[in-house]
Amino acid sequence: MSDEPQRPEQQEPSVLDYVKSLFRFGGERIRLPDSSQQLAVSDERSAVISQPEELQSTVESETFQPSNLQPVTQFPWRSLLALLFALIGQSTFEPPPTTSPLGYAFYIAAFALLGWSIQRGEWTLAPLKPTSPAVDPLTYRRLALLLSIPLAFWAFLLFKDNLFTAANVTIWYFAVVLFLFAFWIRGGNGRASFRDFFKFNSWTLLLIAATALVFFFRFYQTASVPPEPFSDHAEKILDVYDVSVGQTHIFFPRNTGREAIQMYWTLLIAKVFGTGLSYLSLKLGTAILGFLTLPFVYLLGREIGGKRVGLIAFIMIGIGYWPNVISRVGLRFPLYPLFVAPTLLFLIRGLRTRNRNDFLLSGLFLGLGLHGYSPMRIVPFVVIAAFVLYWLHSQSKGVRKDLPLWLVMLGLTALVVFLPLLRYWIDHPTEFGFRAMSRLSGIENPITAPLLNIFSSNVWKALKMFNFDDGEIWVNSVPHRPALDVISAALFALGVVLLLVRYIRNRHWLDLFLLVSIPLLQLPSTLSLAFPGENPALNRAGAAYIPAFVIGALALDGLLTSFGRGRMRSVLLWGLAGLLLFVSARQNYDLVFDEYYTSFRQGSWNTSDMGRVILEFEQNYGRTDTVWVVPFPYWVDTRLPAVWAGIPNRDMAVWRDNLATTLELTGPKLFMVKANLEDPNGNDTETLDALKSLYPNGQLRLFDSDVPGHDFWIYFVPEN
Repeated sequence: MSDEPQRPEQQEPSVLDYVKSLFRFGGERIRLPDSSQQLAVSDERSAVISQPEELQSTVESETFQPSNLQPVTQFPWRSLLALLFALIGQSTFEPPPTTSPLGYAFYIAAFALLGWSIQRGEWTLAPLKPTSPAVDPLTYRRLALLLSIPLAFWAFLLFKDNLFTAANVTIWYFAVVLFLFAFWIRGGNGRASFRDFFKFNSWTLLLIAATALVFFFRFYQTASVPPEPFSDHAEKILDVYDVSVGQTHIFFPRNTGREAIQMYWTLLIAKVFGTGLSYLSLKLGTAILGFLTLPFVYLLGREIGGKRVGLIAFIMIGIGYWPNVISRVGLRFPLYPLFVAPTLLFLIRGLRTRNRNDFLLSGLFLGLGLHGYSPMRIVPFVVIAAFVLYWLHSQSKGVRKDLPLWLVMLGLTALVVFLPLLRYWIDHPTEFGFRAMSRLSGIENPITAPLLNIFSSNVWKALKMFNFDDGEIWVNSVPHRPALDVISAALFALGVVLLLVRYIRNRHWLDLFLLVSIPLLQLPSTLSLAFPGENPALNRAGAAYIPAFVIGALALDGLLTSFGRGRMRSVLLWGLAGLLLFVSARQNYDLVFDEYYTSFRQGSWNTSDMGRVILEFEQNYGRTDTVWVVPFPYWVDTRLPAVWAGIPNRDMAVWRDNLATTLELTGPKLFMVKANLEDPNGNDTETLDALKSLYPNGQLRLFDSDVPGHDFWIYFVPEN
């Protein structure tokens, strides 16, 4: 027995006790836990989080008692100041950007405070999930594999005419299914997470509310934002028209060549929604594709940092100006992030769980994505980079011999899915690679500077796009502003620092991969060596927004965690999160529905007005074959007015030199001619003179557009 008297067990002070001690004169103040105690608590929480999901609830109930309401950390004033200074600094880079170094000074101060908060254990990232000790059973189903190989070869032979047919698609489908079945492991992971979607609780309500918010941002004013099509849309509608009349191409060679998914998807949208072969069908189709990316983003964020990170990334991408505009424009742009998100999700989860089913799914989405948008061709190299980084780090211990097998399995899955395009590539290598090679080499535009200099400059400009300048392409951006809003850009910059620090401390492959994946996914933009003015491009670098927003979400989640626990802290925590997301949503709304709309309207021609003139003529006279548009340099694509009038396969051009051929037709006639009363060089008076000479009884009037410089002449010839 000890001679020391037994001390009564001390109870931890409550928040009220602490507040009272601050105003107690002459007495001892109650002290909050020091930094070592905070780190111990943090380590304890990390240990809990690393437990299997089914055990966490039990461990949490034993570790964190409901009555313990005091915060586990001091108030995170350093972290909040770091965020505030970053926001002030980022706001100075908004257009028109300031030329003073004030923004950089605020960012330097923000990084200094961030370093202090990291050193104090105040701002930390959500712990990464532990690597599974599982090993690959190295089993497969021999019969399924032996059947899939000849079926794949047979399908490859049948794809020779650049056409999908009932026969080759059926054989290809069974080849893919049998190959997946040959290597699929029964009882793979994912069942528990799938069941989570059907649990109705407060988190489900939060997800529903977030989904409603991003649904609004993605589909509000789809018909009018952006307002007008341009030449690429005319090409797409002609491709969709080809499919509608039975020309079921694998690769569409028109307009330097395009992959197939958007053409078939748009035709489906046109039939389901009754929108026809129209600009709206193109926009609605790509908006839906952009929206379908978001569930994979949520799952990817949850895989990397937990469900709160997934939700924040889901909202930030859902409301973000960059993802929104490339999804609305009606071209193939959202197909790049759509397929990169699940490819990365299953790749990262596979390397953590060591379950080959994830690699098969990653290969499946990689192969499908190669049928979508040409920048996806860089993703195989991103996958290889992930495997190499994983192999070089300690997390791969015990399975390094399996990594080549998993990589080959993923690659072969993608190859089997890629078979139709592989056949076209072999048969038509020049056509298949022309679009990429025209940017990478001098076959279309001569390269006048050293390649290394151009590439280095392109990489630097692409890395600056997030916080400074997103380029000059008005079609899919608000030119020369940051690609991210102020909130997202500041969180992204802070998140990069947080990831770098954690990687230096822990050497986890995933932290480094998240950072490296950004310049890799930007390569379709930065490799524009022959046209460096096209870099940065939000469309070709589109998939890079996925790791960028996930990094920003990790930063915000870490800031919220620094508040600790307690009722008041929870109110402040959710109040801060709500305020930041509200400010972000408000700016993104203005960027998409005001600035982008206005910029696009000024840059595009008002072919919809011409379409209405054609429809009015058809309503009055029952025909459109005597309506023409006279081409003029850098003016409208003469196929687009016909698209607005519901004639997707007609070019309404009649060149000035061929105007006399219109005399052969009888009945009323109508000609639309370029007008610009402010610029004589943009006013097609020569065509007007020719029309007056051919049709002296014609009636001339001006269509006065509310967009300056977008007027056009209407020359009506009544029936003789």
